[in-house]
Amino acid sequence: MKKSRIIGVGHYVPENIITNEYLSTIMNTNDDWIVERTGIHERRWFTPGKDTVTSMSVTASKMALERAGLLAKDIDFIVFATITSDYFLPGNGVLLQRELGMNGIGALDIRNACSGFIYALSVADQFIKTGMYKNILVVGAEIQSSALDKSDEGRSSAVIFADGAGAAVLSAVEADEPGILSTHLHADGAHAEELYCIAPSSSNKVRVSAELIERGDFFLKMNGNAVFKHAIVRFQEVIDEALKANGKDKSEIDLLVPHQANLRISNYIQQKMGLPDEKVFNNIMYLGNTTAGTIPIALSQAWEQGRIKEGDLVCLAAFGSGFAWASALLNW
Repeated sequence: MKKSRIIGVGHYVPENIITNEYLSTIMNTNDDWIVERTGIHERRWFTPGKDTVTSMSVTASKMALERAGLLAKDIDFIVFATITSDYFLPGNGVLLQRELGMNGIGALDIRNACSGFIYALSVADQFIKTGMYKNILVVGAEIQSSALDKSDEGRSSAVIFADGAGAAVLSAVEADEPGILSTHLHADGAHAEELYCIAPSSSNKVRVSAELIERGDFFLKMNGNAVFKHAIVRFQEVIDEALKANGKDKSEIDLLVPHQANLRISNYIQQKMGLPDEKVFNNIMYLGNTTAGTIPIALSQAWEQGRIKEGDLVCLAAFGSGFAWASALLNW
């Protein structure tokens, strides 16, 4: 049986830098309040008319392909993770496929929000293991800033979420080569309304109306306390699950790349695991929470900075809306 291996990563973040100081001019907040609760100093928001989920993912994908030494024609399948597709339908996978000239190949969309990239990675991994495809492009991309309530009422989530795209190329390798060891996926829909955006909804009489807009149904809503309490438990559980499944100890991890939900969550998990700073990668401080984009963006930056080397044991973990959580353990 073949194994899948990440052979190239890429990313794109908008040029529009949104500082905490700027946010303090449009809502009742300040730098100290934001940093204390999230660890974020600045984030990137898209430029309307320039950035789209598609355009960002095209740039990230081209970077990943170049680093992988492959051309667009070499890709057999696309798995695209986003909850902020450019269109209500179709999904963003086919839009990316069109822009990259990958006509005819399949494109699958994943809507698992914060854990979306690991879910997408897991799906791609299964396709490669079964021999169905050889090279798969896996993307996580979001534009969240347009769904934020940038008023005092919505500040707890408006200061966290951001925009960006990341991509990874998975390729089939021999079973004894470095690659993905295992992936682990979980969900609990009992908590769906703790982090959600209710509109547009097909179950409303109409998908868009003045009443829905006035009621704020198009804004992202989050119960931050509930998310934090569940995240610190599920993160640890799913990381331990990955280590146990492969007979590994936490001390063997060369780099933990957690979903960038909140720096307090990442720091808590790091402390519980007893990992030194050099074994945990965080970029939320200057990029915010880009939902499905956080892990592939972080992987791309970590590779650029020399934080990941060939053969390293890398653990990916995510928790978020759904609630859904996931992990992946791999040798780079």
